[in-house]
Amino acid sequence: MAYEEARADEASGATRNRLTRREVVTRVLGLGIPVLGGLLAACSAPAAAPAPTSPPAAAPTAAPAAKPTTAAAAAPTTAATAVPAKPTAAPAAAATTAPAAAATTAPAQAASTRPLTPTFYQWIVDLHPSLPAVNDAYKQTAPLNFQIAPVQGFGIDRFVAEAKDKSSTWDVYVGMTPFVEMSALIQADVIEPWDNYIPKDVLADIIPSIRDECTVNGKLYSWPFLLDIITMGWNKGQSDAAGITAMPTTWDELQTASKQIIDKKAAPYGVVFDAHGWRSLAPIAHSISSKVYTPDLFFDFNSDVALQSLEIMKNLKALSSPNVLSVGTTDAGVNNTPDEDAFAAQQATYFVKYQNAPLRFAATWPDPTKLQLGPLPKTAGGEGATVFWTTGACLFKYGQNKDKAAEYMKALTFNEGIWKDSIAGSPTAHPGQIPPYQSFYDKWNASKPTWWQDWVPLILDQLKVAKAIPNQKFGLTQFVIGQPEWEKYLTGQQPDPKKAMQAAWDAVQAEAKKSA
Repeated sequence: MAYEEARADEASGATRNRLTRREVVTRVLGLGIPVLGGLLAACSAPAAAPAPTSPPAAAPTAAPAAKPTTAAAAAPTTAATAVPAKPTAAPAAAATTAPAAAATTAPAQAASTRPLTPTFYQWIVDLHPSLPAVNDAYKQTAPLNFQIAPVQGFGIDRFVAEAKDKSSTWDVYVGMTPFVEMSALIQADVIEPWDNYIPKDVLADIIPSIRDECTVNGKLYSWPFLLDIITMGWNKGQSDAAGITAMPTTWDELQTASKQIIDKKAAPYGVVFDAHGWRSLAPIAHSISSKVYTPDLFFDFNSDVALQSLEIMKNLKALSSPNVLSVGTTDAGVNNTPDEDAFAAQQATYFVKYQNAPLRFAATWPDPTKLQLGPLPKTAGGEGATVFWTTGACLFKYGQNKDKAAEYMKALTFNEGIWKDSIAGSPTAHPGQIPPYQSFYDKWNASKPTWWQDWVPLILDQLKVAKAIPNQKFGLTQFVIGQPEWEKYLTGQQPDPKKAMQAAWDAVQAEAKKSA
């Protein structure tokens, strides 16, 4: 997600990922509102993918055995996360037509006059202690000028300004989320597709739904790296104490179980969720029907599906901590959110968020093995989909070392140490993300590594039903703009949900017209 990842705050004993990218969206879209960054953040719109099937009857999995000593902050990402169909055979080669948004043909690569210069958001470095080993190995073959992206004032306006001058300080940026900033970077002619540089075997190895998310007009603009899917985690110690023996599979069952938690005094609150729309309203909507977007790819706030989702949120809020709608304490309120604190402190039993959040915050419990993970609940007869996104890398059109950038990204994303850190956790963090490549799962199915965790297949299975938020200019910010309006219904300020959602729609469309 485009601005969603630069974190590392100490709060409640948990290291929180931080991503400050609100300036990016604010400057690019001309919005005078805080824009989240967040690792959770976003994914791009898939090229017409088949409608999700019903979700697998996945059994809950136990928490990982490894207990990291510090909890990492959620990636919004970007943190954030699940979507469409389970990886099958690789799709046919992407079309060669360049996206209409690209203003000019990508310049021929000039002879490089500098070392490969990637720039990373700090949170990725903090959460992946194997990254220095990847860099050291790469330096044995070619020069590398590894940089950390400045968090303050590091919006895409810097990228855009350099591109207008036909230059770029960096060659590749690792931290982009398709539905967050990718569309704006394409429209501003800042980035070019990876297709001329990514090895064909790597392109074919990308899980189809992820490849769709990262593709615009048949071209791959994001080299995927980290995956987030919206799921549900819970504290089995508390649910057992309340006499609950089954995983809630519908929103009604979740509400019933949450009431039982409170009535039995197993925890002060039954359920918590992240109030940001791409982490709650959209995933809940996808669980009913993922066909909740207009032809021009806006979230349809006025649809029956969106209204039903808002009603579910109101029911969950009644069973949640009083501050569940409060903003977070970092990154313009996007991260270090109250739901995370409540779950970490065992104040609530159920937790709706991207999969890495419960993994990270359960690590603060006396017994992290009490954590269970399961699919997002759905409505009776609902589609059973959810939301996913990836955080990946974009290639600067006016950068250098483009072939080397592809070599580096392959070395990074295929490094097993990176995935060991992410899946099993390390003494410093537990990223809780999984690879975007089918070959890893084929290998692990044949022979599981000693650090394997049973929650991985559950998350992978959710890609069978997950769907990315469409990749367009307002993919992320429409939820930022609309939230103050729809929350008036959740707080009782507006008794009519239709009026609240109409106001959200009107606010988004007004901003869209301003930036047209």
